[in-house]
Amino acid sequence: MTRTRTGYPSIVCSALSPPHVAPTIALAQEQATDARAIKTEQQMTDDERFSLLISVMGTTGSITTVRDPRIPEGLPMSAGYTPGVLRLGVPALRMTDASLGVTNPGYRPEDKGATAMPASVVVGSSFNPQLAREGGAVIGREARIRGFNVVLAGGINLAREVRNGRNFEYYSEDPYLSAVLGAEAVNGIQGEGVISTLKHYTLNCNETNRHWLDAIIDPAAHRESDLLAFQIAIEHSQAGAIMSGYNKINGHYAGGNHHLLNEVLKGAWGYKGWVMSDWGATPEWDFALKGLDQESGAQLDVMMWRTEPFTEPLRKAHAEGELPKERLSDMVRRILRSVYAVGIDKWGPAPEVDMARHSEVALETARQGIVVLKNDGVLPLAADKPLKIAVIGGYAQLGVLSGTGSSAVLPVGGYAAVIQIGGTGIMGGGRNLYLFPSSPLAELKKLLPTMHIEFDPGQTPAEAVLLAKRSDLVLAFGIRSEGEGFDLADLSLPWGQDAVIDVVASVNPNTIVVLETGNPVSMPWRSKVKAIVQAWYPGQAGGQAIAEVLTGKVNPSGRLPITFPADLAQTPRPELPGLGTPWGTPIIIRYDEGAEVGYRWFAKKGEKPLYAFGHGLSYTSFDYHDLEVGGGETITASFTVTNTGKREGADVPQLYLTEVPGEKRMRLLGFERVELRPGQSRRVTVTADPRLLARFDAGADHQWRISTGTYRVALGKSANDFVLTGAAPLTPRLFGR
Repeated sequence: MTRTRTGYPSIVCSALSPPHVAPTIALAQEQATDARAIKTEQQMTDDERFSLLISVMGTTGSITTVRDPRIPEGLPMSAGYTPGVLRLGVPALRMTDASLGVTNPGYRPEDKGATAMPASVVVGSSFNPQLAREGGAVIGREARIRGFNVVLAGGINLAREVRNGRNFEYYSEDPYLSAVLGAEAVNGIQGEGVISTLKHYTLNCNETNRHWLDAIIDPAAHRESDLLAFQIAIEHSQAGAIMSGYNKINGHYAGGNHHLLNEVLKGAWGYKGWVMSDWGATPEWDFALKGLDQESGAQLDVMMWRTEPFTEPLRKAHAEGELPKERLSDMVRRILRSVYAVGIDKWGPAPEVDMARHSEVALETARQGIVVLKNDGVLPLAADKPLKIAVIGGYAQLGVLSGTGSSAVLPVGGYAAVIQIGGTGIMGGGRNLYLFPSSPLAELKKLLPTMHIEFDPGQTPAEAVLLAKRSDLVLAFGIRSEGEGFDLADLSLPWGQDAVIDVVASVNPNTIVVLETGNPVSMPWRSKVKAIVQAWYPGQAGGQAIAEVLTGKVNPSGRLPITFPADLAQTPRPELPGLGTPWGTPIIIRYDEGAEVGYRWFAKKGEKPLYAFGHGLSYTSFDYHDLEVGGGETITASFTVTNTGKREGADVPQLYLTEVPGEKRMRLLGFERVELRPGQSRRVTVTADPRLLARFDAGADHQWRISTGTYRVALGKSANDFVLTGAAPLTPRLFGR
């Protein structure tokens, strides 16, 4: 790797290529792309260089109300616009939020709607990388037809905190699962010729006062958890951009963190793309010296920090020699390199988009991501029995819930309803309860035409119990609106829903609860109900998917990507620091669990959760046998999965590290989603990434270390349900950075 005299990494360095590209071909492509970026940058004026380093927001009707003069007339509004350099063939960068589909509320009233995909946590529950890639392709195509060539997707922050209002935008609490799914989503997007980000780099794990939050973590533990997720995802996708977070990490803002941006991301990992800030996350121009390549949403920085922190100060610093010429060139070359690597400069006419096919992808994602947590024999519902069914609560007569914030998507045809909630801070005005028009009530009536189905809104326990008493079975829907800018105060259901479910289950023992939330819930009524279904935020076709799982038209296969604690006392922070403090209050959160996130924490503490990571029930059964474990430089495990039940279904066998020489240590090493007919078997082989077996040495070596000795593994149905165990010796070594 080469370095300039100022100590930040140059883009002229080797980088890992995607695993599906032959190394020699990939290297030649990289060298050609590097050379092209350098050649173009050398022909640019300083004005052209500086113009690429800033994006401005379009008008939203709330946060920004005046059209920025830097946005050309007639150009549709979006999250970010950066002018191109037409004389050199460099296109303008047009950016859109797109974690769960191409967002549109506020920006473009004329937009008739996009495919509203299920939340990322639903994809996490599917444990299906191919599904993540298909969802990414949907987003890429729908961005392309709107002229957007950069999408702000690829959220892979770990769910360290079960009260984080934004967990629904992320995949899981596990770095490997999050990395694999996030990488495939990026590959799906960039396969359509649209640049994707990976975000939010890093430790953006809480929303409370996020602009003033300092996340404290041990550097080695950071490398073994959140940073490992980004490292693996980058290796497998080569995302064109990395978006930094709002928060500080160990005292330094994410967007101006020299160690994380220059030394780790661009240095140790050799990342060649560009680093953009989050919107309103750049208080100082010198972030450019610390690794930031582009300021995003410039108007928000002025609003947040009461001054122009980047645009003009950056020019002034360059004129006075504080911003070296080679650093300015490097910032520009990184952007150009991603433009050329993904090919947004070579767009022809937008390809045709099959919205019906996209809706099918959304539906299939919801089907695979819904998790049956509990089933005391009541599911699937028997279609041949003339039952009286009560559907209670959750606006089930209208639709299914979405998360709030920048990821909110307007579906084709509009929302079923929008209920304003509000709140403090800059995101308070956008905190709404969005309902997609996919009614579970209507879909159940379609699939159960012989049943007598009635609806009660669950407005009060006294009212709900009247219908529950005269029904054979109750389907109680519990919902919770979660979103950007807000953490949860606890894990209860709001608006008195826990009390409604409790009293309904007390009078009708055949009660099934369906949850539409972005995080675990406390479930004080759990022992009283016959079944619990976690539907998360299932997207525009979620009502249909819920009905299909409840009636058995679809055999559930979702597995929890987040551990459900029995109570907050089991978590690393029973009380969340800063919760309830006024907007603008500096807070410190110490992630003392380090690398032991989620199920790893529960294993370390010997705690039994309410529902374990990886848990999920099926309407058939599976058996594992013939486990063979090999060692050497890494662990390789082979085993056979057999469908021992009477229905076709999908299973997700999971391989965990359980013990290393001298200590117990839990790590998900691999998984496979396996679809089998009754009686069918399949042999599966999992090869572990060696970093999941190693410790990172943050001392002088700055490398991964595998110690000599025997490493023990377990094959299971969840992090708490092991079926087979094995062991193998590993060769001691230091490797990688």
